[in-house]
Amino acid sequence: MPVSPDSAAIATSPQMEGGFAVYVHWPFCQSKCPYCDFNSHVAANVDQAQWTRALLRELDHMRDLSGPRSVRSVFFGGGTPSLMLPETVEAVLSKIAALWAMEEGAEITLEANPTSVEAGRFRGYRAAGVNRLSLGVQSLDDAELKFLGRLHTAEEALAAIALARDTFPRLSFDLIYARPGQTREKWEAELRAALAHAADHLSLYQLTIEPDTAFAKLYEKGAFALPDDEDAAELYTLTAGICAEKGLSAYEVSNYAAPGAQSRHNLVYWRYGDYVGVGPGAHGRIGTGASRLATRARRTPGEWIAAVERDGHGLEAVEEISPAEQGDEMMLMGLRLEEGVSLARHARLSGNDIAPARIEALVADGLLVRDGDIVRASAEGRMVLDAVLARLLA
Repeated sequence: MPVSPDSAAIATSPQMEGGFAVYVHWPFCQSKCPYCDFNSHVAANVDQAQWTRALLRELDHMRDLSGPRSVRSVFFGGGTPSLMLPETVEAVLSKIAALWAMEEGAEITLEANPTSVEAGRFRGYRAAGVNRLSLGVQSLDDAELKFLGRLHTAEEALAAIALARDTFPRLSFDLIYARPGQTREKWEAELRAALAHAADHLSLYQLTIEPDTAFAKLYEKGAFALPDDEDAAELYTLTAGICAEKGLSAYEVSNYAAPGAQSRHNLVYWRYGDYVGVGPGAHGRIGTGASRLATRARRTPGEWIAAVERDGHGLEAVEEISPAEQGDEMMLMGLRLEEGVSLARHARLSGNDIAPARIEALVADGLLVRDGDIVRASAEGRMVLDAVLARLLA
């Protein structure tokens, strides 16, 4: 991939302390999972040439908004990006490298489902520049996969993991736990089996019921029940302990990694860096000097691509974020991280200090830890993070 010539003119701002990333949204899936509230749409016979042209045009527009930057990571999310042709991925990556400078060793991640795994396609993604794969495994139990609406089997998932490990330098995969009827013993066995196959990163999410999903309707009818708060907390503690045994720390509330294997892209978000998002429904945060812009694209694929072909972009909103909102967003994201948040940086962004009494009260309650300028959620605080943030930012 070419490197843009303006790396010496990279813009700097307080927001840029977290780095700069590019997110590319591919909205299409083979089926809609019942728990999913992401902007994904079931579609066949996608015109990939048309979609490639549209993504490249919107990238041009985002470069106009961001100015020269140095890209730390690129993430192809969805939807199911492994339904993209390798040629589409290569064209997008080449465009990004032509518009911005690429950091040496930039992380390039692509999400994939085991059902869309093909050895030739994986080799094509690797040749295009993808150096990290994120697999949506979700479970290693066939009955649970059926409940979750997944199209693959546990055997197919393990085959995909093996193929990914042979193809890409870095691998992560997702699992969902705290499922209906899941006991401590069942989850421990499944997690240990997953760790035996994992590379260096796992994303482990508790099942939640999101509005306007198929699961939400079933849950309201009493079709199934989830573990109560106490049982869910016990599973969370168990998860962290087992991962720690295997050398994977909980660097973020739901993400576990070996040293140096953290998701650099997600760290840009959690460290409140800058990022541009292209594709239907994609969001962005772009620092411009002392101000910061929030961008949001049209969600519906048809409306988005029509807007891009007409206007050169699919954005439906570009709004300035106030200093107070920036401070809140930084804290909302940063307290998810094991490393915590800088109070001084929060003050620079927001223009205000957090009342010391609020911090002291949370420390006294064992929910927050303070180490000089850094505050971080304790193990107990991470399990009730929404409540901690409500008290801290009240």
